[in-house]
Amino acid sequence: MKEYRLTDFLPTTKKEMELRGWDYVDVILFSGDAYVDHPSFGAAVIGRVLESHGYRVAIIPQPDWHGDYRDFKKLGRPRLFFGISPGCMDSMVNKYTANRRLRSEDAYSPDGRHDCRPEYPTIVYSRILRQLYPDVPIVLGGIEASLRRLTHYDYWQDKLRKCILCDSGADIISYGMGEKTVVTIAQRLAEGEDIKQLHDLPQTVYLAKEKDIPGGITKEDIVLHSHEECLRNKRAEAENYRHIEEESNKYHAQRLLQKVDGVYAVVNPPNPPMTTDELDASFDLPYTRLPHPKYKGKRIPAYEMIKHSVNIHRGCFGGCAFCTISAHQGKFITCRSKESILKEVRQVAEMPDFKGYLSDLGGPSANMYGMHGRNLLACEKCKRPSCIHPQVCPNLNTDHSALLDIYHAVDALPKVKKSFIGSGVRYDLLLHHSKDEKSNEAARQYTRELICKHVSGRLKVAPEHTSDKVLYLMRKPSFQQFEQFKRIFDRINREENMRQQLIPYFISSHPGCKEADMAELAVITKRLDFHLEQVQDFTPTPMTIATEMWYSGFDPYTLEPVFSAKTAREKLAQRMFFFWYKREERRHIEQELKRIGRPDLISKLYSKGK
Repeated sequence: MKEYRLTDFLPTTKKEMELRGWDYVDVILFSGDAYVDHPSFGAAVIGRVLESHGYRVAIIPQPDWHGDYRDFKKLGRPRLFFGISPGCMDSMVNKYTANRRLRSEDAYSPDGRHDCRPEYPTIVYSRILRQLYPDVPIVLGGIEASLRRLTHYDYWQDKLRKCILCDSGADIISYGMGEKTVVTIAQRLAEGEDIKQLHDLPQTVYLAKEKDIPGGITKEDIVLHSHEECLRNKRAEAENYRHIEEESNKYHAQRLLQKVDGVYAVVNPPNPPMTTDELDASFDLPYTRLPHPKYKGKRIPAYEMIKHSVNIHRGCFGGCAFCTISAHQGKFITCRSKESILKEVRQVAEMPDFKGYLSDLGGPSANMYGMHGRNLLACEKCKRPSCIHPQVCPNLNTDHSALLDIYHAVDALPKVKKSFIGSGVRYDLLLHHSKDEKSNEAARQYTRELICKHVSGRLKVAPEHTSDKVLYLMRKPSFQQFEQFKRIFDRINREENMRQQLIPYFISSHPGCKEADMAELAVITKRLDFHLEQVQDFTPTPMTIATEMWYSGFDPYTLEPVFSAKTAREKLAQRMFFFWYKREERRHIEQELKRIGRPDLISKLYSKGK
């Protein structure tokens, strides 16, 4: 593998700038994550993209926000702007479990340390920079700002919070995947424009008085209920989120406006999806694919997990109610070219600790590569949040042939022994019966090759629940489809004389789920001989439809009431049904089944005397 010098990384200190002969920088990025120069880490991507357009970029990872703020001062003021990328995960999801307990480690910090970033780093970093450099533009990016771009429910503070620009004092948000937007911001500021002149820029959010909104408020705009109205009326908050989700997933979206504190938060429509060439250009930049040398001898858990993996596409059209991917990446799939993917796999294969096994060749959903609408004009008029729920769109091309071609090309490389698929697989796409028999044959071939060649003994899939009522609210397929897929999985294992396991993921306490639903889940999974391991409580995260259901008590699309388990007792009562097979849970479960009027399920879970 190539030996990298310190100057092969973006500079993080004054000394590293001097090694490059720089006496100034154009953009300084503050990151809540450790600096890993890899295309899976947002700050590295934005830094490399700006660098490729000729800008001098420095990164200050995990600055100390206490004391004299020396980390915020050490590189001085940038020529153009400060960028804030708080991390690959929302800082609160990264730090706390669904029970609001501290996680065992911070996966994006050296040695998993918990003291390397504050809560809400977007707000903390912005306020410090605004205090130190009041006249330098501040641009927010990354998932934390992106998903807090309008009034949102914050689970950890148990309240509605305003657009994050209000609390941070920053100038503008570049929401979603930011390569195009951040380059345009840099170009226009370099040409002498003021940050307040960029209010026409797609895929950005800003605050403005009504008189300063470009073009004024028109009948083409969607004016949401104000923040203040949402505080008074939970139904108003639910109504907002139907529009917010629809406009996040439309090809030609409308501008969104929400009044807050006497001004408007204005969300400009997103850019069109990136082209394959544009996505390739982002992935083909000269990443070292390594943590910065300052972390020598330290373990960064998230890097260890992805260092031998390759991302092959962007976007997800699943539209799961509890997921933020479509809100951040959109539902349209952009694929990397085979050449770009193979180039990256070859780089991974040259790493000194690579033993021939790719840990993942996937994406937000592993088997959506190459899929799109047959009639793209129909897609441009569509506002469905999911292309596969409540049923697969007849316009969707579900052909797995292009993906099989990628797998075959990667597995033919001399240093690759096996490529595993670690990302989630949508089995409803594998089971879908298309009018195109070529697509059906490719799905059958994909299913067999996935099970025979790309599983490391355990294939993880996500049915999430067994109740069709709950699954409908989740926007997941009927559990019958999981059972159908399990029969295929078991048959192929028998035919190939393999003994692999199918590992299902489940969620408790999702909006719409009651104790009786969890009790039936226990009975059904027992019948299928599962002792569940991969389980979790529903965690409300900003800007998902499920979170808005949980907070408001209404389905944003129908405005019908939806029950949610909220108290610690209610959530624990649901969760224990996952573990019906543990001796210590039996007495509690039997008591609970009697209490909810379902003693009939006791005999289905427990035989007498066992």
